[in-house]
Amino acid sequence: MITFEDVKKNEEIKTYITKADESLIALGYTEHSFAHVMKVATTAEYILTTLGYPQKDIELAQIACYLHDIGNLINREDHAQSSALLAFRILKDMGASPDEIATVVTAIGNHDESTAFAVNSVAAALILADKTDVRRTRVRNSDTSNFDIHDRVNYSVKKSTVRINEDQTEISLSLTIDPKFYSALEYFEIFLGRMILCRKAAEKLGLKFRMNINNQQIL
Repeated sequence: MITFEDVKKNEEIKTYITKADESLIALGYTEHSFAHVMKVATTAEYILTTLGYPQKDIELAQIACYLHDIGNLINREDHAQSSALLAFRILKDMGASPDEIATVVTAIGNHDESTAFAVNSVAAALILADKTDVRRTRVRNSDTSNFDIHDRVNYSVKKSTVRINEDQTEISLSLTIDPKFYSALEYFEIFLGRMILCRKAAEKLGLKFRMNINNQQIL
């Protein structure tokens, strides 16, 4: 079986992640480089490990998370599908089995809001991990007076935590928000679609999804 360590060490993949993020820098997007994909991979690992999924599923989820945004190298539009196609070729060249490739590219191709669907447990973990990665360090614009809505939303987050409760019935995203940059309207504008998607992904894993902002339950 191909491993997550194999993928992380692959120089071709490192180049694609770097170049894809450079394109997003030019377009004015928040950080989508190694910090993001590793954060997503770590969260997905936590989710599936906590729920007792097999190690193979966990490994494939980490790989999917690491590769899920490389399609931004081609274009931001339809990047989930571009990422899946690139991942297909890369994993095939690395000797992954058809079953492994199918699981990973299916998850990647179904992670973006416009076309996303939690078609399997790996896709569900990727969706939850990706859509809950909100943090101040993703903002690259140093001029707060020129923040756009995505900058303000991410910059306002002082702490972000994803946790599954002891009964393994709920998964929650808890945010500690700086009121100086906080706008409830902007949060709902950005997060409503993502959180509905997270709810559906959580249901695929047998969980309910909750969102808390400054210790108040929002969803």
